[in-house]
Amino acid sequence: MAQKLIQTQTQQQVQQQRLSQQQMLQVKLLEMPLAELEQNINAELDDNPALEERRDDLDDVTDKDKEPDDEYGDETEEKTEREEREEALDNALESLNADDDMPAPTSNGSYGNDDAEREEMVWGDTTSFYDKLKEQMGELELTPQQQEIMEYLIGSLDSDGLLRKSLDDIADELAIYHNIDVPVKEIEQLLHKLQTFDPPGIGARSLQECLLLQIRAKRKSVVRDLMEKVIKDHFDEFTKKHWDKIAQALQLTKDQADYVRHELTKLNPKPGSSLGETEGRNIQQITPDFIIDTDDDGHVTFTLNHGRIPELKISSSFADMVDTYRNNRQNMNRKEKEALLYAKEKVDKAQGYIEAIKQRRHTLYVTMKAIIDWQKKYFQTGDEADLKPMILKDIAQKTNLDISTISRVSNMKYAQTRWGTFPLRFFFTDSYVTDEGKEMSTRKIKLALHDLINHEDKHKPLSDDALAAMMAKKGFPIARRTVAKYREQLGLPVARLRKQ
Repeated sequence: MAQKLIQTQTQQQVQQQRLSQQQMLQVKLLEMPLAELEQNINAELDDNPALEERRDDLDDVTDKDKEPDDEYGDETEEKTEREEREEALDNALESLNADDDMPAPTSNGSYGNDDAEREEMVWGDTTSFYDKLKEQMGELELTPQQQEIMEYLIGSLDSDGLLRKSLDDIADELAIYHNIDVPVKEIEQLLHKLQTFDPPGIGARSLQECLLLQIRAKRKSVVRDLMEKVIKDHFDEFTKKHWDKIAQALQLTKDQADYVRHELTKLNPKPGSSLGETEGRNIQQITPDFIIDTDDDGHVTFTLNHGRIPELKISSSFADMVDTYRNNRQNMNRKEKEALLYAKEKVDKAQGYIEAIKQRRHTLYVTMKAIIDWQKKYFQTGDEADLKPMILKDIAQKTNLDISTISRVSNMKYAQTRWGTFPLRFFFTDSYVTDEGKEMSTRKIKLALHDLINHEDKHKPLSDDALAAMMAKKGFPIARRTVAKYREQLGLPVARLRKQ
């Protein structure tokens, strides 16, 4: 029996969430770190003749543009010259991995996070990590939509150059906030293109994928094939340093296994950091968005770092043009009406941009104020153990903002404090509830656990059961399996591998 294709048309009512152009602009500006925002504003000034830089002093800004006085001080312009500051960005970024399952390598090739091995970060006027990736993106033949998706992927990378978000989440964010509805498969195809960029390992979604990308970028050889087999087929044994099992499975001699292990320790699980390395130091530029000061009396104040961001205003000539045409609308000819529409469009766009900048400033201000309120003791002492349990939902409730907004503020934003410069994510920490119902900061528990292991007898290292018992004596009643979980997250091996 022949089959026929029948085309029918049906009407269906579907409720969809759509953001206005102004809301999308506000979200886009909110996600930007300070350096990227400066570039965006300069580009907007060049593109829109109705938008101008205010040349007068900031003292002329009306009171409604300023935040109200409180114990944290007013939001004021911060100096842009930071090169001579004595404090370098040293071990702050390592705290990014404190709650991750991906440990960082030490100089001896083990995957730990020993404070002594943390890279020092210094200030420098260099091309940013993201700019270098965008330069490579320009060499690809992409459609405008693919370019926008690729830029979003680049912006979603963390400071290590890794993609911690799932592709499903990225697809949802593109659909909601950028009105780009594409299947996950298409996003994954663009991610694979991103993973071909230099340095190898960029855009990886896991430590295993990161190492495999770097191995496959090497010239073909027997050693390369062995390295790939170790990471691809024996990754669990590799992370636990069971090289005897690996050698047996791959039928390697001890010398061959040692050589493969030596080559694997040359791989970089943080490929993003290598984009700024010079003579072994990472000089990737990081500009703090917040300057937090704590005086000797424990009084905490903060300001937003405006960097080289100018105060913006509507061009008086364009504003006068719109007013003039409006008053003489009835007597206008066609060309004059076209000029009016052009001027009005540019003025409206400039006003929307100025409002979006003000909204971004206000959102950053109230979010940072809430974080300092919550973690005030830490800002007074600088002791990590004083960080209280705090999640995105807590700050969202305190500021009456959406959780996604708080997430955007805390992503790729940095705060300079008396104790160092930290990503905003550093101040967020999960909680652990004991059997007695007591809530404790996981950060505080991990610090205590790290301290115990650091001071144990290296000839007789403590088992997880012994660590659990000692943690209970210190006031941290956690189970053995919790000890094992936190120990792994800290990048610390089991007792038999810690033995010296």
